[in-house]
Amino acid sequence: MRWIISLQRKIFEEMVRMECERWAHKGVNITYQIRENRKGYKAGALKEGMKHGYVRECEYVAIFDADFQPDPDFLRRTIPFLVHNSDIALVQARWRFVNADECLMTRMQEMSLDYHFTVEQEVSSSVCAFFGFNGTAGVWRISAVNEAGGWKDRTTVEDMDLAIRASLKGWKFVYLGDVQVKSELPSTFKAFRFQQHRWSCGPANLFRKMLMEIVRNKKVTIWKKIHVIYNFFLIRKIIAHIVTFTFYCLIIPATIFVPEVRIPKWGCVYIPTIITLLNSVGTPRSFHLLFFWILFENVMSLHRTKATLIGLLEAGRANEWVVTEKLGNALKMKSSSKSSAKKSFMRVWDRLNVTELGVAAFLFSCGWYDLAFGKDHFFIYLFFQGAAFFIVGIGYVGTIVPQS
Repeated sequence: MRWIISLQRKIFEEMVRMECERWAHKGVNITYQIRENRKGYKAGALKEGMKHGYVRECEYVAIFDADFQPDPDFLRRTIPFLVHNSDIALVQARWRFVNADECLMTRMQEMSLDYHFTVEQEVSSSVCAFFGFNGTAGVWRISAVNEAGGWKDRTTVEDMDLAIRASLKGWKFVYLGDVQVKSELPSTFKAFRFQQHRWSCGPANLFRKMLMEIVRNKKVTIWKKIHVIYNFFLIRKIIAHIVTFTFYCLIIPATIFVPEVRIPKWGCVYIPTIITLLNSVGTPRSFHLLFFWILFENVMSLHRTKATLIGLLEAGRANEWVVTEKLGNALKMKSSSKSSAKKSFMRVWDRLNVTELGVAAFLFSCGWYDLAFGKDHFFIYLFFQGAAFFIVGIGYVGTIVPQS
């Protein structure tokens, strides 16, 4: 698998180099630049890129991850917002996913991210409230980047870090939901898990490092500080993950053994049902998959809670950066080999996730106990949730990558 990704990277680099040369021969002012080390990871690469002499002649910088495919008119539709509004630092476009239908796991990701863009980003932009830069498919005003202190590699969420610092300087952001950029979702569980670790650990670690900086800031209003600290960080980036896992995977199952403890229906049924239905706003075509989305999100809350605590405590993996593998067509070419596919089934142990299997065993135990002695019929939920943890535990989720 590793050599497939390495080969993809080399092919991509060569394609970009050749494309730059083609446009250069047409008289377009274009330069192909790469760096030979990974110091500072993505933040380090962006910082290195901003040091080139030709950057001084530019006013704006557009940022795309390697798997993103902007339309030819992307700059024509985004740059005018920066040109005609001197107080705007960032124009963020929406992501659109070319492989959303690859497997059930990518459909689940699409639902979560569509909700993020359709509700969280759209609403925050429309009321001129703070919202984070998504790290790609956006255009920054270079003067705003410099005024905010440039790119920093102190966490794994350099995009969020810069956005908050720019916001504290008084800069505003715009989200364009009608400008969509094609991208690819991670289709293997391993890649998705690493991505979610970074997306959960990074914000928690950044909150630890920026809390007092936000509190002491004198340029923004107290209400904006409260919004960033309470709504953006505490609720969405920290509490949501921890509450989801502890309530649905620990507290509800544990109450089965303590009959004196009764959870009101509004807390375990009504409110969660409303929140879940609202999540379908962004992806109405996947409304019928909401039940599976709930189970899968509860499973992922285990990893997000762990990553959040690592970030808050700044433990060993707080600054771990693993590039999210995007398989593209390489997987399809590789999977055509029956011998390779056969080898993958021989490596079952590599696909096992012991933690998920442990939680599955706990939930199944609670379910059987409730079936025998309980009165609230929680066993229905516990069996389904236990099955979800078990399926993930044996690695039967996402695209199964053939081993070489």
